[in-house]
Amino acid sequence: MKILLTGKDGQVGFELQRSLAVLGEVVAVGRAECNLADADAIRTWVRDVQPEVIVNPAAYTAVDKAESEPELARAINAVAPGVLGEEAAKLGAVVVHFSTDYVFDGTLEQPYLESDATNPQGVYGLTKRDGEIALAAATSQHLILRTSWVVGTHGNNFAKTMLRLAAERDVLRVVADQWGAPTSAALLADLTAHLLRQWQGGPEAFPYGLYHCAAGGETNWCDYARFVVAEAVRAGKAVKATPDKIEMIITADYPLPAKRPANSRLDCDKFTQTFGLNLSHWQSGLSHILNQIL
Repeated sequence: MKILLTGKDGQVGFELQRSLAVLGEVVAVGRAECNLADADAIRTWVRDVQPEVIVNPAAYTAVDKAESEPELARAINAVAPGVLGEEAAKLGAVVVHFSTDYVFDGTLEQPYLESDATNPQGVYGLTKRDGEIALAAATSQHLILRTSWVVGTHGNNFAKTMLRLAAERDVLRVVADQWGAPTSAALLADLTAHLLRQWQGGPEAFPYGLYHCAAGGETNWCDYARFVVAEAVRAGKAVKATPDKIEMIITADYPLPAKRPANSRLDCDKFTQTFGLNLSHWQSGLSHILNQIL
């Protein structure tokens, strides 16, 4: 099986290179090899590789910067998935695409279902939602996995930022009124490999479509930060801001260019019931990551 993988240098792309290697030949590219803002470059690249599978974790993920670079965010997040879908349809290939909780406005009181109405509040969420629509319109042979709060050993993320700041500052103030589930990049990569094994067993009967796929449990950013720093203390790392020095604030206390959803919880029952795969609790995945980077 020949697999075309985008975003090889991102958190999920880095892990996918490992997990997909056992399935066949992986042609992995990053920004240097293929500019996803260039539709013609994407088409040329797909036609040259002739893959059976396209896996697209690449995205414009600078949530706040997207507010001032909407056209670039749209090219990468909204247009590119549709182009990948069009080229995949010509080849009879399947596309696995990753999306985000930011397609929702975060006002729902319960975890979001795949069937709930989207209402993105910023450029990032809007372009990711439009990318889902473009891909689904281009090919029926797609898997769209919406996830949340991705964290991994590779690249930049909230956990690494908290570790750095806790070592530098005496007190940290972290938002406590936004809820979600930190999801391991390695978990997403391993699940993707399992899904593609199932797809290999019967592409005609495979349950294509949109699924929510995030770690189990829920937390807020402040408790997330406290958990990370507590693990650092347990590992013997020197920190100034111990967990008891991480103070709760509300979103209004920390204004940013892009609005964040207060509720990023995703109901993943459709995913687990359809594919028979368990989604581990966020703490177990995060602990495994922290054990590697501490």
